[in-house]
Amino acid sequence: MRAIALVLFFLSLTFPAAAERLPAPLSKSLASAGLGAAQVGIFVQQVNATTPVLNYDADRAFDPASTMKLLTTYAGLELLGPAYTWKTEFYALGTIDNGVLDGDLIIRGYGNPKLTLENFWLMLRELRQRGVREIEGDLVLDRGYFTASNTDPGQFDNEPNRPYNVAPDALLLNFNSVRLLFIPDTEKQTINVTADPLAADIEIINGLRLVDEPCGEWSPKLVANIQATAKSARILLNGAYPAGCGEQTWYVALFDHPQYVYNVFKELWRELGGTLKGAVREFETPANARLIFSGESETLGEAVRDINKWSNNVMARQLFLTIGAEAAQSPAAPEQSVRVIKQWLASKGLLFPELVLENGAGLSRSARISAKHLGALLISAYRSPVMPELVASLPLVAVDGTMKKRLNDEDIAGRGHIKTGSLEGVRAIAGYVLDHAGRMMVVVCLINSPSAADAEPFENQLLQWVYRR
Repeated sequence: MRAIALVLFFLSLTFPAAAERLPAPLSKSLASAGLGAAQVGIFVQQVNATTPVLNYDADRAFDPASTMKLLTTYAGLELLGPAYTWKTEFYALGTIDNGVLDGDLIIRGYGNPKLTLENFWLMLRELRQRGVREIEGDLVLDRGYFTASNTDPGQFDNEPNRPYNVAPDALLLNFNSVRLLFIPDTEKQTINVTADPLAADIEIINGLRLVDEPCGEWSPKLVANIQATAKSARILLNGAYPAGCGEQTWYVALFDHPQYVYNVFKELWRELGGTLKGAVREFETPANARLIFSGESETLGEAVRDINKWSNNVMARQLFLTIGAEAAQSPAAPEQSVRVIKQWLASKGLLFPELVLENGAGLSRSARISAKHLGALLISAYRSPVMPELVASLPLVAVDGTMKKRLNDEDIAGRGHIKTGSLEGVRAIAGYVLDHAGRMMVVVCLINSPSAADAEPFENQLLQWVYRR
């Protein structure tokens, strides 16, 4: 018996458990993508099982890119609740008589991640309904619910005007972005470009050529030179625009948060028949200010759909900071949110020593988590009361979000809710697959490699293997 035991022991050292080896088709696909063994972590387990069916280098810490949003949204849903909403308050600092505010109008933000132009317009319309028409003083912004961010918007990838690099803010309006609308005129062989909101401080110099070509990838053919200061922006456009594209939109971030809010407020307030005589400035809402109106956002249960289905980095960072601010009842800071989330994980018995949370969105080079622990998080979430909200927020394979164009003609279509992640040198998928036998499976695949951009066929094959297994 002792001899047999020794043989079995040495065999276990020589031949790893089946769960730790890749099935042959996946191993071949991994090699075809130019991915090495140490560059991939995979974890697959049925939600009600105790052991994984695939545990391939799952203990190694990887950069998870946007799959980190799973942690932020799950924590937010449990700690704040799916019905949580954000406020935006409007105060008068002065008397209102016959439609005239003899003083300042204060707008106080609490981190609403989706205060769009339409929502802001409705709030300003409500102000008009409550008797405010002329503002004799300034527009005062109270952004103190979040600590001021000194982050360079171009720090991550040297793209300071890309909307995904917009810093979080307690008074984030319309993702701090300007929409450029491209409208081709085939008769005149010209292309018109307009900005929305159309601030007087934006100058567009249009040198685009309309070419008779199919659309394809149109944006790389544009050459944009953006020169922005604190109060004005100049956009020089050159290059070819394919006529086959029809109308298209392109979003850019041009101004800092206070200037952007001021520009949009002036435009919308004027459209509503109002006037503003003063400038924009910032300070904390004083005790003698009178609340005129408090607007409310959509619920967190609705917001997480945008965060996960479309991988919205700005909204994820807003939620991340809100978690810390609500827990401490004080202005939010990233380190505060990290502490709150780690305490929440520990209370659930989820101890992730390798976890590095920078901003909650995964738009980071320092963020880290293992495939095994991201899988454990998803198993925990599936047993949580907020499971329906979280699962419904994930992209549905071949149906919507960032998975809409993947696996369209495969039998897994419509049977997986998968969050994707993508950075230069990073690809990731994580979520749930309802397999062919009706078993709910958790699947996580984290890839950190110079060849990560070629990993999509492997990810797709992994999802198919989980479905068919």
